[in-house]
Amino acid sequence: MVASQTGFPDTENHWAKPFIEGLANQGMISGFPDGRFRPNLPMNRSQFAAILKNAFSQPEKQRAAPTFIDVSQKHWAKEAIQYAYETGFMSGYPGNRFRPDTNLVRVEALVAIAAGLNLPLSEISDVQIELPQLYQDVDKIPGYAQDRIATATDANIIVNYPNPKRLRPTQVATRADVAAFIYQALAYLGQVPDLNSKYTVAFQTTREVSHQREFRGVWVTSVWNIDWPSEKGLAAEQQQEELIEIIDRIEELNLNAMFLQVRPTADALYASELEPWSEWLTGTQGQAPEPFYDPLEFAIAECHKRNIELHAWFNPFRAATGSQVSTKVKPHISVTHSNYVYQYGKQLWMDPGVKTVQDWTYNVILDVVDRYDVDGIHLDDYFYPYPIKDQDFPDQKTYEAYQEAGGELSLGDWRRDNVNKIVERLYTGIKANKPTVKFGISPFGIYRPGQPPQIKGLDQYEAIYADPKKWLEEGWVDYIAPQLYWRIEPPAQSYPVLLQWWTENNPKNRHIYSGNRLSKLDGEEWPISEYEEQVEISRNLVSQISLGNIFYSMKVFTENRLEVLDQFKSSIYSEPAVVPTMEWLKTEPPKTPGNVRARDGKLSWQKVCDGETCYWTLYRQQDGVWRLYKILNSATLEIALESGVYALSAVDRIGNESLGVVVSLG
Repeated sequence: MVASQTGFPDTENHWAKPFIEGLANQGMISGFPDGRFRPNLPMNRSQFAAILKNAFSQPEKQRAAPTFIDVSQKHWAKEAIQYAYETGFMSGYPGNRFRPDTNLVRVEALVAIAAGLNLPLSEISDVQIELPQLYQDVDKIPGYAQDRIATATDANIIVNYPNPKRLRPTQVATRADVAAFIYQALAYLGQVPDLNSKYTVAFQTTREVSHQREFRGVWVTSVWNIDWPSEKGLAAEQQQEELIEIIDRIEELNLNAMFLQVRPTADALYASELEPWSEWLTGTQGQAPEPFYDPLEFAIAECHKRNIELHAWFNPFRAATGSQVSTKVKPHISVTHSNYVYQYGKQLWMDPGVKTVQDWTYNVILDVVDRYDVDGIHLDDYFYPYPIKDQDFPDQKTYEAYQEAGGELSLGDWRRDNVNKIVERLYTGIKANKPTVKFGISPFGIYRPGQPPQIKGLDQYEAIYADPKKWLEEGWVDYIAPQLYWRIEPPAQSYPVLLQWWTENNPKNRHIYSGNRLSKLDGEEWPISEYEEQVEISRNLVSQISLGNIFYSMKVFTENRLEVLDQFKSSIYSEPAVVPTMEWLKTEPPKTPGNVRARDGKLSWQKVCDGETCYWTLYRQQDGVWRLYKILNSATLEIALESGVYALSAVDRIGNESLGVVVSLG
């Protein structure tokens, strides 16, 4: 034979080409003098011994080799035959014979590899049970070989062409067969990448594993520089450092979602051609960060590295606050369509009744859905502004035009209809563009006074023209996050009473995430125990689709007010959790992790290229119960672990989870 080469003319369209070339690249296998590999030729025992010696240098000597009477001192494979025998790969025949020129059969090759690599026999009970389902010709496997075939199957070493379900154990092994077996054995050892061939017999013990899902979010507010950035005009590097610090803290707290305010006042904390850069970011409206970067793109990448969802938070109709001093520039809507933007109190507001305004907000939000890998789109409670005493919102001309065109709704119903239209349109548009992007709103926590009877407070239905009860009835949101910014005890705005009402007015079973006002934490009227109890109340209503909490705002965590971090980590969120699934979006789980291996104190695996896996959940069995041990990002394919029984699952972007692949370590 000749020196190895990476391509052979007679393997170009052969099923075993990737295995053969993989070994040739490693110098472990070679072709013939004419440059061909001849993959379909049978392989004899001496040729097999030579390949074993080239491929496996790790096995230790287990026994002394006898002097085989049919292997002369000058035999070309004498050293390889001695190696294969001494390391336990191969055995001889009675009478001190090796039969070097006898053709190898497939079962003999597989048993040799399993024995020489000392594949464990202690973990094969599940495989043995499944052998009849894996191989149609299981009855052809010799009795002496069944345990070794089970271990080789468990290690994903067996490759069957053309039918993976036919082992053909007694057929002569071709050069292609042996190349495939050897390559897969090296993949098992972690020395070459797994090829995920459709002819590889993939067996993995799987179990259904799960944990209590919970949505755990926090609002990161940019308006007035409440949370991020800490002040206007910071250098890009400082902005990024602050953002990473926030996201690291979210991960540390076992939270799983960040709501980043990216459009506080008809401006953008991301690169947009539709609206100007935000004053809250750079200090000057229309001025990009220096040096340039895209904060939203940056935040998404950093969140996804840590298995945290990023929901882009928009204010739909506020155009400016009273504290903004930067000159408005194109394409800010107050410049391009000033006739649809009104002064109301100290703020500027768009007119939701104008189609141009509706189109503007819709296009801005759908632009982000289209260009960014966001997990969700989030609106807050600002549709029409909260009322100012003795001052009506100045949209009379728009309403009169509506009436002149034949509209018959009252002013209040017309305003609510304007809000309903944008909510429905956004939900429909988002799902048409990216069906798995979630859409939710955080309305004022009281729907209407007297609902339920003891509740008093602002009537959002009449005051800001929001009708979240209708949004739930119509299924125009994936979740609702009512801002339940009151304590448990006061009856007029009781946290548990209000939460119960929201869960009871949810006919399509959309998710309910309570909004909690963490910013009130003071150790007196608002002690940390208040928040612990509120979270527990939310959990007690899980059967009514109360599935989590969102905290306002991040600043309390950033400054670690009253040692809040320790309290959250030790009692509220002491263990990680994956977000709850949304059955109306997608229910099919991703494929299980591939080629899961436990060896040398490490667990390793491969991503099955299905385009769905976003991260991994690792469970550990404790006292017969599976407990979520870690959540790992999609780039992680190996982890050091202590001894134990583990199950690894793949999770897609909306929380659907595969079966767990069970392995024992140590």
